Amino acid sequence: MINITFPDNSVRQFENGISGLEIAKSLSNSLAREILAITVDKEIWDITRPINKDASIKLHKWGDEESKHAFWHSSAHLMAEAIESLYPGTKFGIGPAIENGFYYDIDPGDSVQITESDLPDIENKMKELASQKQVYTRKEVPTDEALKIFKEKGDEYKIELITDLGDAKLSLYSQGNFTDLCRGPHLPDTSPIKAIKLLNVAGAYWRGDEKRKMLTRIYGISFPKQSMLDEYLVLLEKARERDHRKVGRELELFTFSQRVGSGLPLWLPKGAQLRERLESFLKKVQQKHGYLPVITPHIGQKELYVTSGHYEKYGKDSFQPIKTPQEGEEFLLKPMNCPHHCEIYRSRQFSYKDLPVRYAEFGTVYRYEQSGELHGLTRVRGFTQDDAHIFCTPDQLKEEFTKVIDIILYIFKALDFQDFTAQISLRDPDDKEKYIGSDENWKKAEDAIIEATQEKGLVTVIEKGEAAFYGPKLDFMVRDAIGRKWQLGTIQVDYNLPERFDLEYVGADNEKHRPVMIHRAPFGSMERFVAVLIEHTGGKFPLWLSPEQAVILPISEKYHDYAEKVLNYLNNSDIRTLIDGRSEKIGRKIRDNELKKIPYLLIVGEKEAEAGNVSVRKQGEGDIGTMKFEEFVEFIKTEVEKQL
Repeated sequence: MINITFPDNSVRQFENGISGLEIAKSLSNSLAREILAITVDKEIWDITRPINKDASIKLHKWGDEESKHAFWHSSAHLMAEAIESLYPGTKFGIGPAIENGFYYDIDPGDSVQITESDLPDIENKMKELASQKQVYTRKEVPTDEALKIFKEKGDEYKIELITDLGDAKLSLYSQGNFTDLCRGPHLPDTSPIKAIKLLNVAGAYWRGDEKRKMLTRIYGISFPKQSMLDEYLVLLEKARERDHRKVGRELELFTFSQRVGSGLPLWLPKGAQLRERLESFLKKVQQKHGYLPVITPHIGQKELYVTSGHYEKYGKDSFQPIKTPQEGEEFLLKPMNCPHHCEIYRSRQFSYKDLPVRYAEFGTVYRYEQSGELHGLTRVRGFTQDDAHIFCTPDQLKEEFTKVIDIILYIFKALDFQDFTAQISLRDPDDKEKYIGSDENWKKAEDAIIEATQEKGLVTVIEKGEAAFYGPKLDFMVRDAIGRKWQLGTIQVDYNLPERFDLEYVGADNEKHRPVMIHRAPFGSMERFVAVLIEHTGGKFPLWLSPEQAVILPISEKYHDYAEKVLNYLNNSDIRTLIDGRSEKIGRKIRDNELKKIPYLLIVGEKEAEAGNVSVRKQGEGDIGTMKFEEFVEFIKTEVEKQL
């Protein structure tokens, strides 16, 4: 017999070799019909896999991420089987589950090209195979047997993967006529996969290496019910309409130029103004919280990043060293701001009475992302972080951490991010060798994070083993207006860089001590944050942030002089306003400016000019009344105050 511990800490005994599915059946038949995956001692398994030792388990239904992972991973294998059936001789790279759906990288051969017009045929084949209730079977094999199987298939991609894994025991999964190298987990069989949609075809270099072959990547999504797929496709269409690349182009916020270089955004006037307002907003908040502005160069000597460890971590993803005329001298475009801030701290001697010290910088950093991974503003090669580093004593850690949470919550409120979870990432207590620092310091840091989140009443999840090697961290996972999850805002505790840079302060005992370092970036990067903000709002920015807050629409040319008078008053009152002076009918002007997502439309004609009024329309809502333009100024300022 073996002991099985459930999430409520209750323990029951079962026969050795029992599966998660059998455990579920022992609890209720309805539960057994709903579970799709099981966590066994922190590892996700197939629900049909035998458990041969005492273990802690959690059974997962569709709503759990673990179940979706198994469902979409199984769907990727089903798609691969369909492709192999339709295009014999296809070779397969990797086919993982992703946050929403799955993909598979394939090589159909030089003479075959799979395009989006072929996707319906692959979908239909997948549905045919799924209806056959094919069983997913798992088999553990030694390396030589796995190599033999894929050499017979002539699949050099799987052979390379197996070779890289060395002598580890491997697992293969089979369903129908398809066999794949895979860790799992998978569904018991294909029958739960009822609704399938293959979304698009893209190119992807094998293993992300631009020097390797370009493979065909096919993305898809699947669900246990057609209604779920229908709902998802509606959201997907909304996401396309909100795509920051599309909206950014329409609102004239940013652009890219191949002459400048891939992944290097150019901010247009309206986008630059929006970005500057975001920066000014955060700078005011930081000033109230005692942050000191610093500015550091875009480059640094290679040795700086060797000392920090960033060269080891980011060296492959960085631009190559810049050699100078001086023999042996090399510089790097900086991948992180932290080493520069450490050197600023080192420039003087601090007492415990001086701490905490908070340095803040909107610092631009550079990383050489692969061209296939670049995506609008969300994946770029040059980006500006709203970086700050706090140097404090261990006793100050909790208070400083709490203050950073306050800043992030204030930003989320001002930008209407209401649905978020705080993920507390702790070290793995069973594998402390992966981390640096004493048990005492780790306990203080972890306790400080947990207590700070509890005091703030945050909805949290704890992930053991997800801490950075130098300390625990808190990440804010935000759901946008159409339900997608983004990581925005991060706070990290670091014992590593103070050690590497030999940072010190003089304590009350007149001895030298190491400060604790907190990294924090409420926005993350300006580029990615603006992209997320565009897609969250659909381009309808909060009033305080909008590039234009109002547009004046004269009914005819006769009222242009009055429109100019209103414009001058509003602009002098710091209300960002413009005039649409085109000789178009007023209905056309209203429609066009609604599409530009300007918050307020001010219509002026004979009645308004005579009374000194403006007729006000709110974007997306229609008429809200007539008011003196002086009253409109107060109205706008009140609305802005509500948002901030």
